[in-house]
Amino acid sequence: MKVSWITLTAGLANAASIAVSPRALPNAPDEYSPDNVSCPSTRPSIRSAASLSTNEKEWLEVRRNETLQPMKDLLGRLNLTSFDPSGYIDKHKSNASNIPNVAIAVSGGGYRALTNGAGALKAFDSRTDNSTATGHLGGLLQSATYLSGLSGGGWLLGSVYVNNFTTIGDLQASDKVWEFKNSILEGPDVKHFQIVSTAKYWKDLAEAVKSKKEAGYNTSLTDYWGRALSYQFINSSSNDGGIDYTWSSIALTDDFKKGKMPLPILVADGRNPGEILIGSNSTVYEFNPWEFGSFDPSVYGFAPLEYLGSRFENGVLPKDESCVRGFDNAGYVMGTSSSLFNQFILRLNGTDIPSLLKDAAAEILGKLGEHDEDIAIYSPNPFYKYRNSTAAYSSTPELDVVDGGEDGQNVPLHPLIQPTRNVDVIFAVDSSADTEYSWPNGSSLIYTYERSLNTTGIANGTSFPAVPDVNTFLNNGLNKRPTFFGCNSSNTSTPTPLVVYLPNAPYTTESNTSTFQLSYEDKQRDEIILNGYNVVTMGNGTADVNWPACVGCAILQRSTERTNTKLPEVCSTCFQNYCWDGSINSTTPAAYEPRVMMETSGATKSQLNRTAAVVAFAMMFLMTF
Repeated sequence: MKVSWITLTAGLANAASIAVSPRALPNAPDEYSPDNVSCPSTRPSIRSAASLSTNEKEWLEVRRNETLQPMKDLLGRLNLTSFDPSGYIDKHKSNASNIPNVAIAVSGGGYRALTNGAGALKAFDSRTDNSTATGHLGGLLQSATYLSGLSGGGWLLGSVYVNNFTTIGDLQASDKVWEFKNSILEGPDVKHFQIVSTAKYWKDLAEAVKSKKEAGYNTSLTDYWGRALSYQFINSSSNDGGIDYTWSSIALTDDFKKGKMPLPILVADGRNPGEILIGSNSTVYEFNPWEFGSFDPSVYGFAPLEYLGSRFENGVLPKDESCVRGFDNAGYVMGTSSSLFNQFILRLNGTDIPSLLKDAAAEILGKLGEHDEDIAIYSPNPFYKYRNSTAAYSSTPELDVVDGGEDGQNVPLHPLIQPTRNVDVIFAVDSSADTEYSWPNGSSLIYTYERSLNTTGIANGTSFPAVPDVNTFLNNGLNKRPTFFGCNSSNTSTPTPLVVYLPNAPYTTESNTSTFQLSYEDKQRDEIILNGYNVVTMGNGTADVNWPACVGCAILQRSTERTNTKLPEVCSTCFQNYCWDGSINSTTPAAYEPRVMMETSGATKSQLNRTAAVVAFAMMFLMTF
């Protein structure tokens, strides 16, 4: 029986099969402060990006095998008519390279991106109640090999992975995390603006950051930001905001080692000293559970994440240098991928902060920016003098890193189009605020496509399907419904993934909240999550009865090309309906202001004004430490 988007609740308040539990691991040696530790028998070093790490290669062998049954189950439910998914997978499973390699990318955009992206993951997760019913897409998450995120999408990944690969339903039901009613500037458990409680909260954050500084490490606003994020996203049993949880500890958990979940990848951008605007050719860094680094030619290397903070030089750790652990604090990594402080300077005039407080905040942030304190500082620079490069990054003792969407690539596609990862299909969940009314317009895909065309520089062998200009996205409605890009792989000279573009659109509520809205009532949070569920399922197939089958066709397309297998006839219809046909309409479009398809939720702007009341206080308070 089909369930419409009106009646579907997708288990908003139910507890799913795995409870929110305090994992990854609190394994930092000295809470927030990095500390010297004994080096392993093989001293850590920087490796070339010419191939995947040994860790990733070995893990892939386990994970790809774990995706086979979920993929059979998913494809078997998607009404692919005469096609036998189970038989197809069984026939080719001895050669993993022939099995579909699925990836999911969740864009940035603050809490809007977290909640809309959460709706997508909830829809893709077979553990969600009713997600395996007709018209739904539960099991796509279990079929995926990679899951990337940045900024708000990175918060989503952190919430899921650091808390034992929990479900979205459990995060919603928890009274320990995802309590967004209080602004992150106020702190947890403050029901009203109470200056004493808020001051103590910031004092606790400041003391943690101070301990890192006293240990000899440079700190910045991102340290405070990351610590604050941790209180909302990490369920620490000691209620200390996960002060000693590390991102690298994800790789140590049993379920991850057994390949029970996709590989999480967070994305950030490099920033040269003195910059505020980030160029489209900036270095794109990734954090996975084993490494931090970049495939870009400017770096083309990876450092062991667990030992960031160690003083590498020219790719090695000198014998007289100690190994350091604890630098990769989970909150700091999430904060790095969402370090919007320099963008806050640029966008301050567009916020609802009263002019008096706006001027004060601008002055404080401006002074911090002059000293490069508005970014994430990775010091010591792990790539110092690496490969004897003349690039700016290699000659400075610190590496400056910012929000992964500041180069325009707000959907974290870069790690997923690396040739060595051989991804077949990317489900790109876009919650960007590109238009006047904070809806996506395809810009993120355009930036990634244009970057891939620079074959003599930063593209470095990556390939991305052709996409149209922004005006065409808007005029042809490609930003308000799913669209496939790269359906005809013969149009590219190198292997290119099929991209299933899933832009945020108002199915059941106005989900276009401001990136700088820092507090949400549970009702609004849950409505946007439900809307995100409906975005990726097209109202559970209500908008198009063939949509679930079309998702199956997208998953199988590259794989069946390799194996010379004919897809069912329904796929021809799907590709005709959802593949971009190459047409262009570059005339100037009218303002894009879509209406909610069904019931409207009363989103408020009062929360932004509430946030304004504490912005200046928080910033000025930090200056005292």
